[in-house]
Amino acid sequence: MIIRQWLNGKKILLIESQSETQNFVKKCLQAEGVYTIIAEDGFIGVQQAREKLPDLILSEILISQIDGYSILSALRQNLATAIIPFIFVSFKDTRGDIRKGMELGADDFLIKPFTAEELLGAIAGCLHKRAILEQWYATQYQAKAELPLVETVEECQTCIESMDKCQTCTEHAVKLSNFESLFSSDPLLKEVFRFIETNYHQQITLSDVAVAVGYSSTYLTNLVRRQTGQTVQNWIIERRMVAARMLLLETDETVEAIAARVGYQTVGHFFRQFRQHHNSTPQAWRKEHRSILHNSNDRTKELLC
Repeated sequence: MIIRQWLNGKKILLIESQSETQNFVKKCLQAEGVYTIIAEDGFIGVQQAREKLPDLILSEILISQIDGYSILSALRQNLATAIIPFIFVSFKDTRGDIRKGMELGADDFLIKPFTAEELLGAIAGCLHKRAILEQWYATQYQAKAELPLVETVEECQTCIESMDKCQTCTEHAVKLSNFESLFSSDPLLKEVFRFIETNYHQQITLSDVAVAVGYSSTYLTNLVRRQTGQTVQNWIIERRMVAARMLLLETDETVEAIAARVGYQTVGHFFRQFRQHHNSTPQAWRKEHRSILHNSNDRTKELLC
């Protein structure tokens, strides 16, 4: 009865090539009122996840086109799919396989052959945890929305006397705005995100963040994934992309210079990650968005005339 409470009416994506497993899982889920989507290879699975936005994903590791690990990595890097609960189902049952899956952000791991009880229990458990997390974030958002508006940047004496913000205070305000709008407000991760905000432009890694906040890399990985649905590295990349977009839009610096300023050792690495996040090259993105900004400014001037 408790399991049915968390499954009934849900939409679950199964990425699996074996018809026997497909039929078994589909039969189990349909009996609990679950709508099941089947994808027979990894490429279709990623497409279906992005288009259908299921409540949970079950995926085999050894699957054609794109393996399960790559599927999970791709979904965790997309904001629309990053927080979807993900369970691996596989014959692979070594400690290394399970550890790799969990470090990439999997929520659970089912070893074939599994029973209906094991399948339904794992799914219900993941959905329950996700519901609790969403409720917590909703509560935090509501509490934040009800707070009175206050000045969050302590202005210097020059600003107060001139009734305007100096460049230092303006930059501080922009940085604070980026920090508050991009990162999760979870109090457990405050120091994690503060370290990323301060050091994203340097060559920082998961290990650097873990040492800075006093956690092991494994514990920090699991904590951040559990609380946000993303990895530490994903958050570092997201922050770098915010800075890169601002520099592309507001400066004439070269892509090479921008890549170095936001923490990349090679422009090739920056180019690949920018393209993955924006489906565009940095140069093309700059041209397109500057054109949009220019046209918007022209329309504003016309309205004011």
